[in-house]
Amino acid sequence: MSIQEVKPVKEGKVREVYDVGESMILVATDRISAFDHILKNKITSKGAILTQMSKFWFDFTKDIVPNHMISIDTADMPEFFRQEKFDGNSMKCKKLTMLPIECIVRGYITGSGWASYKENGTVCGITLPEGLKESDMLPEPIYTPSTKAELGDHDENISYEKSVELLKKLYPDKGEEYAGKIRDFTIALYKKCAEYAKSRGIIIADTKFEFGLDEQGNVVLGDEMLTPDSSRFWPLEGYEAGKSQPSFDKQFVRDWLKENPDSDYLLPQEVVDKTIDKYKEAFELLTGKKF
Repeated sequence: MSIQEVKPVKEGKVREVYDVGESMILVATDRISAFDHILKNKITSKGAILTQMSKFWFDFTKDIVPNHMISIDTADMPEFFRQEKFDGNSMKCKKLTMLPIECIVRGYITGSGWASYKENGTVCGITLPEGLKESDMLPEPIYTPSTKAELGDHDENISYEKSVELLKKLYPDKGEEYAGKIRDFTIALYKKCAEYAKSRGIIIADTKFEFGLDEQGNVVLGDEMLTPDSSRFWPLEGYEAGKSQPSFDKQFVRDWLKENPDSDYLLPQEVVDKTIDKYKEAFELLTGKKF
């Protein structure tokens, strides 16, 4: 491929996807979104942190399930990607047919799950033991899949049975098998990674995974993995059930926007700096490397 410009085939709120023939390039930008809006600020290095973190976890879990990562070295990509703006934040990946299910796993009760539990003792239709407090660790992680909505729409929580139904419509012979596999992989990935993260001072309260099929019909882990954008990370130090927890993600951004409704989605520099620091701290704690 000559050094002609390559256009993304898909552009999300914070990521761009390029089709380069046999493979795809996923680029995590420094854009940040909150409340379904892309903010006017860039969070410097955020894209690189997310990409390096996903690489760390893909390497760490390849014994459980194969993943789509080929390389994060731009020398392995077409010439167009050997520009500074793609350095560190780009991942060359296998092409997959993505399954239309967001595989959410919750190890702690928080957020919308806590709100639902207070109302009727369930989370996404799953009955939980009585007497749980906010941010409590669950007796066992629970799998609460959702549909993958188009940009601008909201994902919808569904039961495991509904996920089987959806996949059987697409794959009559294998849908049930795929639904079972992605559920089991989700729980296995969460258990291994949550245990490791806790040993490094981070609680993974919940997260989501996405899976696809390769040309042979094997289930492969895709998208990003266990980043502060797709997960809820809490510091282990100071953790105490019975209240909400501080987190290693864009919580600063959300809190500031709530307090400043007229901001027009432009953040002050101190909020940008604090957010960068949180992402870096999570990366360094988990990988043991300086960013």
